[in-house]
Amino acid sequence: MMRDFGFTLHKMDGHARLGTLRTGRGDVRTPAFMPVGTVGTVKGLYLDQVKEAGADIILGNTYHLMLRPGAEEVAALGGLHSFIRWDGPILTDSGGFQVMSLSKIRKITERGVTFQSHIDGSKHELTPERAMDIQRLLGADIQMQLDQCIEFPHTEKQALKAMELSLRWAERSRVAFGSQPGRGNFGIVQGGTNEPLRLKSAEGLKQIGFEGYAIGGLAVGEGQKLMLQTIDFTAPALPTDRPRYLMGVGTPDDLLEAVARGIDMFDCVLPTRSGRHGQAFTRFGKINLRNARHAADSRPLDESHPCPALSQYSRAYLHHLIKSGELLGMMLLSWANIAYYESLMADMRAAISAGRFSDFRHETKEQWLRGEA
Repeated sequence: MMRDFGFTLHKMDGHARLGTLRTGRGDVRTPAFMPVGTVGTVKGLYLDQVKEAGADIILGNTYHLMLRPGAEEVAALGGLHSFIRWDGPILTDSGGFQVMSLSKIRKITERGVTFQSHIDGSKHELTPERAMDIQRLLGADIQMQLDQCIEFPHTEKQALKAMELSLRWAERSRVAFGSQPGRGNFGIVQGGTNEPLRLKSAEGLKQIGFEGYAIGGLAVGEGQKLMLQTIDFTAPALPTDRPRYLMGVGTPDDLLEAVARGIDMFDCVLPTRSGRHGQAFTRFGKINLRNARHAADSRPLDESHPCPALSQYSRAYLHHLIKSGELLGMMLLSWANIAYYESLMADMRAAISAGRFSDFRHETKEQWLRGEA
């Protein structure tokens, strides 16, 4: 029998929330960080490593998978879970952000968006209905509405127009989602950094009714201060009994600050992208393995961490691999970063459970500032 989709809020510590998101494929402990599996792979890692690091859920990209290998092709092969060998929950975005950022040519109308593929220039159309159809074909456990993302900076008029279009698309997405036992459909709050627009968007989405609510259109160049201010007035406008997802964020400090403001779910390419460029995130802060001072350092990144990439390889070896352009260096640092992100989320959950999130937040920031001294 298929389990119902739902969310249970177990405890609050200040605004920080401890919860469980239930899907037909299993539970997600929140606050949660979702590693990004763009084209069906978390870059540089086996999915067994992702699971062992503590991830309950991963993210797949509708835009990339619809272009290659194709949603119908993935469905014919048993769906995305079977295709990539991941038996836990998967969230898929709607493709709106990638259309904005990657398409060579795009045209937005009331119906949807037509665009040229960044791969081969072929023409495609993405409507709210087609976006939901693709996510259903992929078999995603959480499916996002199609929204219009706008670049930063933008005018208030541009933000208003995109927010209102996104609301109309949200209604169509919700209808197209239909009934899918064990799966959830999330609406996306838009409105730039404008408080009245964000609140109007949140109210409109609540009236439609979704299993979860996302805050989109941030981490696009506005900076952390403005992003956090926007979360400050947006998160309280969202239902307390539904999960809250901050899309495309962020650094470890972003995660810590957003959890303090009531956010439950995150995704970001930063841990794997940074790993490919020689940067490690640790409880001692960021460590740039390209730096020559690591060339003779026999210490691991963090000898007390259970992940082998953090505790069993010397900084000297990692430095050598990165300087040599070796794939293994990129893989080890990507693994280390995903492991650190997941352990940070686990530590946040434990701190909320113990009623000491404020102390944990302060101690973690202090440790980052002290670094390795």
